[in-house]
Amino acid sequence: MRRGGFTFKQFHIDHSRCAMKVGTDGTLLGAWAALPPHAKKILDIGTGSGLIAIMAAQRHPTAKITAIDIDKDCVMQATENAVASPWAERIEVIESLLQEYSPEEKFDVIISNPPYFADSMHSPDKQRTTARHTASLSFKELTEGVLRLLADDGLFAVILPTAESELLLSASRGRLFTWRRCEVWSTPESGARRIMLELKREPPKDLAQKEKIIIEQGGRHVYSEEYKALTADFYLNF
Repeated sequence: MRRGGFTFKQFHIDHSRCAMKVGTDGTLLGAWAALPPHAKKILDIGTGSGLIAIMAAQRHPTAKITAIDIDKDCVMQATENAVASPWAERIEVIESLLQEYSPEEKFDVIISNPPYFADSMHSPDKQRTTARHTASLSFKELTEGVLRLLADDGLFAVILPTAESELLLSASRGRLFTWRRCEVWSTPESGARRIMLELKREPPKDLAQKEKIIIEQGGRHVYSEEYKALTADFYLNF
């Protein structure tokens, strides 16, 4: 690990100027989100340090990746991280509110690790508050932005705490439908701490695919085989 960041197998993320650092949520979603071979355009909403956008570029050999964020420092840092990666020519980072972002073409895949604290106290650090709280992007606004930018047959992948995932589903009810749902458990005893969702405009023909992943199994920093398999292309020690 270099100072101020995190080194993956094929790229390095400097997150020194971002309120939200590289963490399990972003890495999990970046590895789990489906990226169909036909996808030409992928959008990362609230990119922060650019982690998910760069992971998408590694996973999909031809897609163009657009990453947006409202924080100027994060946009600069994500741009630097993208330029330093092997896929710089396919990644564009833009400073923009989702509510104001109006590209000419729609996206085949949209991915987001969004702010989710709606009712908790705001941090005195304005940058951290923006990154963590829905004041800058409510679930209703997120849903409306996704519907406006998503191709008709596109998919939206998101990670949220369990209670907040229900708020998003409530905000999108009747407009976005669950195709995949993955419970993320910290340990076998913890219960679901995060939910990853794959949503589309049309309901699935059958029931949504239900999945579960346990991160640590057998002790602190003893990672489960399923977690290691999911993230093996990224983490240095897997």
